[in-house]
Amino acid sequence: MAGGKTLVADEIRARLAVLTPERLEVIDESALHADHSEDARRGESHFRIRLRASALEGLSRVARHRAVHDALGAELIGRIHALAIEFEA
Repeated sequence: MAGGKTLVADEIRARLAVLTPERLEVIDESALHADHSEDARRGESHFRIRLRASALEGLSRVARHRAVHDALGAELIGRIHALAIEFEA
């Protein structure tokens, strides 16, 4: 927490815990986009998730993305400008 405020990356990790990931990496890439996005200049707006979770095995790519979005919830998704999701085998 920074100044009593929960970081978006920490919220992402906490919410994705429902998928019981074997591996979870949350990368804040906002700084890489600061030159072309007002959201990115404020920070915590562009994220990359690398995820491996048995709960997602056997699901189509679309179903895995839906499961991640459902776990994150509409409110958190609404605060993120860009989200890249990589699923690991």
